[in-house]
Amino acid sequence: MPKKTARRQPKYLVIGKILRPHGVRGELRMQMMTDHPEHLPALERIYIGKSPDDRLQELRLKHVRFNKTYALLTIEGCSTRDQADQLRSKMAMIDINDAAPLEDGQYYLFELIGMRVCADGRDIGCVKEVLETGANDVYIVESEQYGDILVPAHQETITEIDFHSDTIRMSLPAGLLPAD
Repeated sequence: MPKKTARRQPKYLVIGKILRPHGVRGELRMQMMTDHPEHLPALERIYIGKSPDDRLQELRLKHVRFNKTYALLTIEGCSTRDQADQLRSKMAMIDINDAAPLEDGQYYLFELIGMRVCADGRDIGCVKEVLETGANDVYIVESEQYGDILVPAHQETITEIDFHSDTIRMSLPAGLLPAD
């Protein structure tokens, strides 16, 4: 049986990626990577770095506005295009305590890491990672019997996510698992 991956709550959640300066006054164009963009204007601080494990720079958020599918951020102390350009390609994050509250039935993807996956009544393995592909998420399931399996996660495959028993029940399409 694969070793269950310990689920740990991250300190930071990624909300976007800084793409480039917007204009000449230090405003930043950010690609949004959050399901709750309406929560961005309420934030006071963001954290910038290459990843949540990186040493992060804490910045005070002065203003947020939206342009098409992007967020435009005004940061305290960032008033020129050159200053904004130094943040290009970095990830924008928030403290998990500042995250938008979730409604019943909603969850963060990190909460799925380590959960057991049962498919069609059989224990397959544990969720090792969740990939966001755009069309649907894909769970990387670590299985003692099959190795790492890529499992599409959508309404047709997920029958239940039970946080009390730490189990995801699925119905997988024929041929997804290697022949026994």
